[in-house]
Amino acid sequence: MTTLEILRTGPLAVVQDLGRVGQADLGVGRSGAADRRAHKLANRLVANPDDRATIEVTFGGFAARVRGGDLDIAVTGADTDPSVNGIKFGTNSIHHVRDGEVISLGTPRAGLRTYLAVRGGICVEPVLGSRSYDVMSAIGPAPLSAGDQLPVGQHTERYPELDQAPVAAITGDTVELLVVPGPRDDWFVDPDVLVHTDWVASDRSDRVGMRLLGRPLQYRVPDRQLPSEGTTRGAIQVPPNGLPVILGPDHPITGGYPVIGVVIDEDVDKVAQVRAGQHVRLHWARPRGPFGAHAHAGAALS
Repeated sequence: MTTLEILRTGPLAVVQDLGRVGQADLGVGRSGAADRRAHKLANRLVANPDDRATIEVTFGGFAARVRGGDLDIAVTGADTDPSVNGIKFGTNSIHHVRDGEVISLGTPRAGLRTYLAVRGGICVEPVLGSRSYDVMSAIGPAPLSAGDQLPVGQHTERYPELDQAPVAAITGDTVELLVVPGPRDDWFVDPDVLVHTDWVASDRSDRVGMRLLGRPLQYRVPDRQLPSEGTTRGAIQVPPNGLPVILGPDHPITGGYPVIGVVIDEDVDKVAQVRAGQHVRLHWARPRGPFGAHAHAGAALS
């Protein structure tokens, strides 16, 4: 059996697929790849189905040796100058790796998370129907560590159709996100502070949520309590300190902080690539209204 022997992991390397679907009523979150587009692209480059597991590497510093056979691999997401035995091969492209060679990922110049796909997928034992690791609940295969041996699955008969994908490079510029009004936007004195503030990503951000620093939002009624209600990825909760948190893939199933808005699904993957200290600007996806806003956000949270 072909395997990947982990040599270095960097700050965090975890196995991820598209997550656990339909188990929220049991208290089990979906989790899954933080940047779903990069995960899917990596799989498509090596002719895998979208749901095959990849390795999600946070801020580079990863290395693994191929054991037991040759592999086709692809690396997407944050550009880490991927190399095999010290020879760079380029992000968003497919590369053939021979038995015994070492795959290395450096520190990304921009962006945060990189995805390594192998033809056949990472075939660790699934937990509750998924190979994803949830950092909040600790459900799923444990974060990778040096010495781990990851089995590679059987690949399909399809062969990769592209050598390289034309994908725009991730930059360190201000990240612009579209937001629909949330079900609790009327809890705040001025909800538009959310879109009129130049926010900065906190170094306390992780896969559970991205914390924003800037001008705090003010509750209309200080110390007002909200019974816990369902949450979703991309929901923007506002705790009593007034600083928003954009929920990530490992968010809690329920929460007691009011949701002022929800990042639209098309922009959620951008959040996965935001570094600490990077600027974030939010924009209403459509005008806020007294009734339509809540109906739209309710649909997003269902």
